[in-house]
Amino acid sequence: MKEIDLGKGGEPRQQTTDRDRTMTTAQGGPIADDQNSLKAGPRGPVLLEDHVMREKIFHFDHERIPERVVHARGYGVHGHFELTEAIPDLSCADIFQRVGEKTPTFTRFSTVAGNKGSFDLARDVRGFATKFYTQEGNWDLVGNNIPVFFIQDAIKFPDLVHSVKEAPDRGFPQAQSAHDNFWDFISLSPEAVHTTMWQMSDRAIPRSFRFMEGFGVHTFRLVNADGKSHYVKFHWKPRQGLQSVVWNEAVKINGADPDFHRRDMWDAIDAGDFPQWDLGIQVFDDDFADSFEFDILDATKIIPEEQVPVRLIGTLTLDANVDNFFAETEQVAFCTQNIVRGIDHTNDPLLQGRNFSYLDTQTKRLGGPNFTHIPINAPKCPIHHFQQDGHMAMMNPKGRANYEPNSWGEDGGPRENPEIGFASHPEQVSGTKQRTRSETFADHYSQARQFWISQTEVEQRHLAAGYTFELSKCQHERIRLRMLSHLMNVHDDLGAMVAKGLGVSEMPEPATPARAPITDLPPSDALSILKNGPDSFAGRKLGLYLSDGADADLVTALEEAFRAEGAMVAIVAPHIQGVTLSDGTKRAADEKIDGGPSVVFDAVVLAFSDEAGKRIATDKPSQDFVSDAFAHAKFIAWTGAAMPLLKAAGAADRMDGGMIEIDRDGAVDFVKTCRKLRFWEREAGHCQDAL
Repeated sequence: MKEIDLGKGGEPRQQTTDRDRTMTTAQGGPIADDQNSLKAGPRGPVLLEDHVMREKIFHFDHERIPERVVHARGYGVHGHFELTEAIPDLSCADIFQRVGEKTPTFTRFSTVAGNKGSFDLARDVRGFATKFYTQEGNWDLVGNNIPVFFIQDAIKFPDLVHSVKEAPDRGFPQAQSAHDNFWDFISLSPEAVHTTMWQMSDRAIPRSFRFMEGFGVHTFRLVNADGKSHYVKFHWKPRQGLQSVVWNEAVKINGADPDFHRRDMWDAIDAGDFPQWDLGIQVFDDDFADSFEFDILDATKIIPEEQVPVRLIGTLTLDANVDNFFAETEQVAFCTQNIVRGIDHTNDPLLQGRNFSYLDTQTKRLGGPNFTHIPINAPKCPIHHFQQDGHMAMMNPKGRANYEPNSWGEDGGPRENPEIGFASHPEQVSGTKQRTRSETFADHYSQARQFWISQTEVEQRHLAAGYTFELSKCQHERIRLRMLSHLMNVHDDLGAMVAKGLGVSEMPEPATPARAPITDLPPSDALSILKNGPDSFAGRKLGLYLSDGADADLVTALEEAFRAEGAMVAIVAPHIQGVTLSDGTKRAADEKIDGGPSVVFDAVVLAFSDEAGKRIATDKPSQDFVSDAFAHAKFIAWTGAAMPLLKAAGAADRMDGGMIEIDRDGAVDFVKTCRKLRFWEREAGHCQDAL
């Protein structure tokens, strides 16, 4: 009797054949190439007939309801964009014509990988999407806080996101990339190496939405009234300066306040401290594109600001919190396809795929084709068309005519207008239909190396620690070693630091590059956070830990000095009822000590009475308050009565220039000291284990 091979669940296991192992479409058609979209030539546009790409992304967009598949955890804010330099020579877009004109906006910040209930300070790319309600329709600039992306072709987007999301068999980990699936995919996709450099840097754990840059990622076109075209990359430059946290700090913030970024933005706007970003453009022509070391259509590459300076043309101000989170932040629908006359797309294959995907996914999420009727999505300019009916239609054509052309004269509804209507740039396109990737996309390590050498020593240490931590969570050695083989192509120092952190004694062979890396690209200071700090404590928060009997004059001096700087001051106390100061005045507490850890502040002050100082020194949350502030290289001011606590926290015997004994006359000087934001010298000497 023939023995039947049973598989999982007791079902007969079928013998596998080559056909069984062949990837197919949902209709059962075998797939020859799952890596590249169908294009008109290697650098041509993606073709609408690509049924494989469209089916794959269509299914991906419809995987979950009702939250977004990616960027589910977001936070939206109203504001306006004010033009500071008109550019009619570059673009006929109405928004770029009149200096001083203010255009309403809605901006949504987000994480990518986690669900709506995940925490804010995951190590992740941050979405930075702005909807401009212009007089000629809505323009959506849908970008990130990182200027490059993991993949070059949109057909790979479902695979990227599947790899970073929770594993389908176990449903975890959530909002994390530190696991085998993600790094297995990345280590088999060398094009992603450059973006992982940004992801493992402190860019992926920003201190606040207010302190991060934004990028349009792709190369777009600007087109003027004469039809002349220039290439453009969009940048958001924060007037508040750049700032991030360290990893150990991020982990503890997520435990103390998983809504840290949301609360920070709400509090700043509620207090009238409106964050601002300057809109910058990098403009270049075909001659530059032809001479540039890399392909301008490759979304895994930047154009260094030293080669094409960023020209600032306007300012975004966020000045109003939403009235209803669901109606506005949850229902806002951004689409990269939403452009206006004077702005146009390029043949970037990632952008072309996004143009399909965003419209499709918003239709799924919001129930049908009429999501533009929802107030947060509706244009603020007149709307005239013959679109009708559908799920939840809020408006339909009036009168007899619902089609065109028609012969009903003035009652016949709107007509096309070639003079002011949108017209695509008449780029000549030709090529053989094929699934391929241009050879100009083949360099995967050169700009990753440039990013590494552009960082300060502190940032390089953090970046290497990021890789080390993430790869240490991979259970399979082959994945760790494969990723290490890519890092060796980026820079020897990076590879050595990560190998040491992982305990790898025998280095693997470097991965074979598709194209030999360029090793003499110069550093770019624009790529460093610490080289672009604010030199100000404005917009930051001081944690003022007080006890009963604390010096009232010192407290008043600190509050006045930091608020004059434009900073926020929060009082932390042993009890939420607050404290009674030395002059008998009472101060309410913003946080009880175990609910207001130092990780949620940018600098701290310890001001106690002698009696309270001895008692507080035995309190574990108070010890953590100091030890964490010390470990995270924050500036710490203290009065003499805090010495017992400093000793108990292990900081007294490691005094350094970031720890300052203070009295009522030292408040202004302490503000000036805090403008550096961190005392990084301490980290190098004492705290590498905490990073």
